Amino acid sequence: MFAKIAVSALIAGFGAGLIASVLQYAFVQPLLLHAELFEADPHTALDVVRVARGAFEPMREAMNVMFSALIYTGYAFILLAGMVFAEERGQPITPRAGLLWGAAGFIAMHFAPAFGLAPDMPGQNGADVEARQIWWYMTVAFTGLGMWFIAFGRNWMMWGVAVILIAGPQLIGAPLPDTLTQVAPPELASAFAARTLGVALVVWSTLGLLLGAVWNSKLSEV
Repeated sequence: MFAKIAVSALIAGFGAGLIASVLQYAFVQPLLLHAELFEADPHTALDVVRVARGAFEPMREAMNVMFSALIYTGYAFILLAGMVFAEERGQPITPRAGLLWGAAGFIAMHFAPAFGLAPDMPGQNGADVEARQIWWYMTVAFTGLGMWFIAFGRNWMMWGVAVILIAGPQLIGAPLPDTLTQVAPPELASAFAARTLGVALVVWSTLGLLLGAVWNSKLSEV
């Protein structure tokens, strides 16, 4: 069983990491490079007609692919552990089920935290880093646990606890900076947040889909 889990997670994680790298390079990286221009010299950046993409550096991009593959392989192990737990309780692992699990991972890791702390970019002002990290970890943990109770709870009490867990961090509120100032224009910041969340949704959905597909294929048999 462990060998099947390991092979499935490695294949799905690498595939999702590769897709994440491509989408980041195509849609997110140009905005980051443009924001860095504003951070360096806002007056010069205003004269930029086309968003800078930067030169393609094979070694750097290869490292990005490997880093993304490692990150999403770790996510794949976590996601697949939950899927195996559900399978032992009568919910088979299928590509469709994997898609739902991937969407749940996106909600816990990205959407719920972004409700209070939108993805930020160079040139944006933010609250204390440690305070933001604590709130982010709390939100991810509570949201994930809340969705678990929704999925596997058997009574209204567990579902009520789930609602409290999911809503709790949002009611507490994310830490905000003392002054709302930023160098990068809001149009750039909003585009960055939207693209970051969009890429995350695609990648997490792909990760779950690949896990369900690989698990039921001969690729996972060793």
